[in-house]
Amino acid sequence: MGRQASAVLRGHPVTARSVAAIVAGLLLFGSFPPRPWWFLAPLGVAILTLAVRGDGRLRAGFGYGFLAGLAFFVPLLPWTGIYVGPLPWLALSLACALYLGVFGLLGRLVGALPGWPLWVASAWTAAEWGRSSFPFGGFPWGRLAFGQADGWFLSLAAVGGAPLVGFAVALTGTATAALVTLLQSSLTPEDRRETGGDETGPLGPGAVRGSATRLGYAAVIFTLLVMPLTGLLLRSALPDPDVGVRTVTVAAIQGSVPRLGLDFNAQRRAVLDNHVRRTAELADDVAAGRAPRPDVVIWPENSSDIDPLRNADAAALITAASERIGAPILVGAVLINQDRTTTNSVMVWNGAAGPGERHDKKIIQPFGEYLPMRNFFRLFSEYADRAGYFVPGNGDGVVHAAGIDIGVATCYEVAFDRSFEDALRAGAQLLTVPTNNATFGDSEMTYQQLAMSRIRAVEHGRALVVAATSGVSAIISADGAIRQETALFVPAALVAELPLRDDTTLATRIGPAPERIFVILTAAAALTAVARRRAARSARPTPGLVGER
Repeated sequence: MGRQASAVLRGHPVTARSVAAIVAGLLLFGSFPPRPWWFLAPLGVAILTLAVRGDGRLRAGFGYGFLAGLAFFVPLLPWTGIYVGPLPWLALSLACALYLGVFGLLGRLVGALPGWPLWVASAWTAAEWGRSSFPFGGFPWGRLAFGQADGWFLSLAAVGGAPLVGFAVALTGTATAALVTLLQSSLTPEDRRETGGDETGPLGPGAVRGSATRLGYAAVIFTLLVMPLTGLLLRSALPDPDVGVRTVTVAAIQGSVPRLGLDFNAQRRAVLDNHVRRTAELADDVAAGRAPRPDVVIWPENSSDIDPLRNADAAALITAASERIGAPILVGAVLINQDRTTTNSVMVWNGAAGPGERHDKKIIQPFGEYLPMRNFFRLFSEYADRAGYFVPGNGDGVVHAAGIDIGVATCYEVAFDRSFEDALRAGAQLLTVPTNNATFGDSEMTYQQLAMSRIRAVEHGRALVVAATSGVSAIISADGAIRQETALFVPAALVAELPLRDDTTLATRIGPAPERIFVILTAAAALTAVARRRAARSARPTPGLVGER
C-alpha cells in the first residue's frame, strides 16, 4: 500500500504539491478563533514550504501559494458576504490569496539559499506586510499572529509586536520543513525512490543533495525549538495584570440591537435606547451596592447612529444616562459633517457638560464605510451604493475622561499595527476597542477580532476593554487573558477594576522596525537568489557549442 502511494506521488508531483498546498491552507484556517488550535499554524506553514520549494519555475511556487491562499481565506472570510452575497467575499479572498502566491514565489526563489528556513520565514512576514498595506490601505485580517492569542508565541508580541509573532510561527514552520528534508536526504537512494523522495517528489525541496550532517540537524532542531520556547519563557516577563500606577473602575455596555444585518441600524433610536437602558440598569446595581461605581463607561461603536451633536433628543438621552451612572460615557456615534460626509467617532460625554474630546476613526473600512472607485464597483454589485461616505479623522487616538488617558481603536482599526502607536506615544494608560459586529451576524468575525485585541494588549502592555453592540464584549488584561466576556446578542454590562500603566514595552518603543527589517532581509535574500540563478544559468553550456573550440 505504501509503495503504491509512493508511486502515485512520484507519478503526479504537481497534483501532490497542489493537494499539499490546499491542506496547508486549511490548517492555517483551523488555527484561527474560535478554534483554540493555534499549533496548526506552524504545521500549515511547514507543509506549504515543502510544497513551494523546488528547482522549477517561480510561477509554480506562486501557483501553489495561491492555492493555499484560497484554502485559507475562503473559509476564513465568509462573514464579509453574509448580507451582500458571495461576490465581495470571494473577490476579497482571491485578492488575499494572491499575497500567499507571492510568498510561494519568494519561497521558491530564496529556498535554495543557505539558511533558507530563515529567508522563507522572512518572506512570509514580508508578504503579510504587503497585504496589510496595499491596496486601499491593506487588509491585515488573517495574519499568523492573530491566531496565536492562546498559544506559546503570544508573549513575543511584547518584544516585536504582531510581526515578530508571525515571523516566529513561520520560522517554526520552515524549520519543521527543513527537518523533514534533512530526514529525507539521509535515506538511501532506494529508500528515496520508495518514499517518493527523488528529484521530482512532492516533498523534494529542489532535491536536497548529499547526506545530512550532524551540524545541520543541530541547527534545524535549535531553530525549531527556539521560538516557541522563547515565547514560553517570556511569559514571566509580561506585566502583572493587577499592577499599575493606580487603578480605575471601567464599565463596558453591550446594549445589543433589535436585529442583525446591514439594516440593524434602521431602528437607530432602538439601538440608542438599548444602551441607555442597560446603563440605567447598571446605575441601579451601583445604587443597590451590587456593582462598584465606574469611573468611566464605554459604549460601542454605533451605539448612537443618531448624531447627538445635531439631535437634541439623542443628546438628552446620553446626558441623562451619564448623569444617572455618575460617570462620563465614551459614546460611539456617527457624526454628519457640513459637506454631508460622515465621521465614525467616539466622544467623551460628560453628563450635563455634554460632549468633550473625541476620536474620529482614522483607518476606515473600504467597501463598507466608503467605496473606492464607486462608479466602477457599482457595475458588479447592487450593494455598492449602500457603502458609506465616511471620511477618516486625524489626531493621536487618545481621549481624556475622568483623569484617564484612553487610547481608542475603533473596530476595524485594531487589525492594523499602527492603530495604537500614536495613542501610546501620547501617553495612553488604558486601551479600548469599541466595535459594532451586528453587521456580520452570527459569524466567527467577532472572535477573530477579539483575538486581535488580545494581541494588542500584550503588544503594548495595557489593559484593554472591548465594547461591542451585539458581542462579544470583553475585559482583557495586559497579559492577553480574558478576565470577563459577554455572550452574543444579549444586553450586558461588564465592570472591572483595571490598572493604569505609564511604562512601555519594547514593541511599543520600536514600533514598525521589526517588520521593516524582515522586508529588507527578504529583499536582500531575493536579490541574492536572483543573482545566483543568473550566474548558474550563464554557466550552463550553450546547446550546439558543446565540444566546439
